[in-house]
Amino acid sequence: MKEKSRAWFYQQYGKTKEIDDLIALYNQVEYHDNDLLTDFLDPGQIHILREIIGNEFFIDDFGGYPDAEKRRVYISERDSEIKPEDFQITAFEVEYANKFIQLRHSDILGSLANSGIELGTFGDIIHDESGRWQFFAKTELRPFFLEQIDRIGRNKVRIREVAGKEIIIPEDTSIEKDEIVSSLRLDSILAGISRLSRTKIKDVIEQGDVKLNWLETRNSNIIIKVDDIISLRHFGRIKVVEITTTRKGKFKVVLKHWQAKKRYN
Repeated sequence: MKEKSRAWFYQQYGKTKEIDDLIALYNQVEYHDNDLLTDFLDPGQIHILREIIGNEFFIDDFGGYPDAEKRRVYISERDSEIKPEDFQITAFEVEYANKFIQLRHSDILGSLANSGIELGTFGDIIHDESGRWQFFAKTELRPFFLEQIDRIGRNKVRIREVAGKEIIIPEDTSIEKDEIVSSLRLDSILAGISRLSRTKIKDVIEQGDVKLNWLETRNSNIIIKVDDIISLRHFGRIKVVEITTTRKGKFKVVLKHWQAKKRYN
């Protein structure tokens, strides 16, 4: 961060408590000469933290399984090998009567978030096609999850620790779509896939209901590129997989779409 001032990050990402908290993580390592292990951070927070740290420290992240979205970040002044166990993450499975009831991601998230713990203490919540549900959390909270979480919503559950081959491969619920658009602007891409008007999409962006690569944006004019992740509230999340030009000078955009349960009208 010596090359980029705090003001630079405010200009790029806004003057928010989140930015101050990420800069504070940098300062803890800079001024206390200790390795640091963060809470679970989302990809946007990890991106900003890497920008703040630059090349001054060694940094790695892990979320309990290879494709995790929320991850803990390990920051060190020393170039030493960081092992998965150094991230102090434990995987848990939610056991329930799956022959008679169905659990949803929102059910588990709501129960964990309302249990009295901070959101940053647990990571991804994943499931497979058979209805198994697992989540990842700080190892230090293992007794809490095993002893205190016995209900998800109104449903009685049992939490048990899992590891290794017991960790499931999450179900990919995305749908691949092709869209032909006249522009690669953010509002054009969203209007095409959501079937909302450009005017409506611009209003939605200005309201703060759109995130680009996990960070809120109110700029409709941003040019979208391959691997960008766009989230639209009540619509879902899309990933840009491929962009090609048609013979008529338009753009064919291949997208993966993870649908939200609640949709815009």
